Amino acid sequence: MHWWKMMAVLLLCSLLLTQTHCASLHRQPRLSRQRRMTPFWRGVALRPVGASCRDNSECITMLCRKNRCFLRTASE
Repeated sequence: MHWWKMMAVLLLCSLLLTQTHCASLHRQPRLSRQRRMTPFWRGVALRPVGASCRDNSECITMLCRKNRCFLRTASE
């Protein structure tokens, strides 16, 4: 009877160790996705020239350069 208990404990421990070994401890980087807005909120939320921005879709001029909304491109 004592032998069965030891076997069950060993089996349980080996299963738990296998689970922790297989589990990923490294977090996967989250891919950022662009926010979706209705046309109304898109128009209201657009930033003026000189405001900080991350991409072209945030600026009223659709020109985001060096994290600022620009009025025109450098080639103009």
